[in-house]
Amino acid sequence: MTKSPIIKYINLPITEDDVLFEDNHIIGINKRAGDIVQVDETGDESLEDKVKKYIAEKYDKPNGAFLGVVHRLDRPVSGVIIFAKTSKALDRLNKLFKNREMHKTYYAVVRNRPYPEAGTLINWLVKDPSKNVSRVYDHEVKGGLRCELSFSLVAELDGYYLLKVDPITGRPHQIRVQLSTIGCPIVGDNKYGYPRGSLRRSISLHARKLEFVHPIKDEPVKIVAPVPHDGFWEKFEGMMEG
Repeated sequence: MTKSPIIKYINLPITEDDVLFEDNHIIGINKRAGDIVQVDETGDESLEDKVKKYIAEKYDKPNGAFLGVVHRLDRPVSGVIIFAKTSKALDRLNKLFKNREMHKTYYAVVRNRPYPEAGTLINWLVKDPSKNVSRVYDHEVKGGLRCELSFSLVAELDGYYLLKVDPITGRPHQIRVQLSTIGCPIVGDNKYGYPRGSLRRSISLHARKLEFVHPIKDEPVKIVAPVPHDGFWEKFEGMMEG
């Protein structure tokens, strides 16, 4: 049997084109599918380290730059992610996430039409760290974390269905496993039921938008991430909220 080739992630530095929002307190990045937010057992360079390098070079900080990780996106997921540039912002952003005052909008592409076409999913999620996989149950289980999201069908194109997803909670692999449970695995996500993986080692899940009140300036902030230019996502760009 011929072994499948090992596909390496393309390691690219952060540039101005990747920055969606920046002030003295926060920086928002359009994460590429394949970038890992923090260092793991692979030893691959993390997005955290790339952003630190970007800030240090941009502002001529020879001793390096402070950067606080506020939240994460799965490695094969693209879209908006924010980091704190000061300890004060980090503390307050953490509170925004904890208090669910950070509104997140995702878009997912699936091959199966959801029935019903809109709704709210509530499950209890248990993660198996040894396999890096999550399972959900429709009832409370020991060690399970309550997870909730709402979804709606936005459009159909060439046999693909675009779903808008608003997660209420932020659990490991939550959107991926909850959509799979209703028979709508995300395109490319063979970990959660799609029949094959993507050659780009990405899945069709994009963190489109973050909306929140700035933790220091006390003013509304909306950060929108354009979709990847990969020949697939562009077809759906005009169907998404900006």
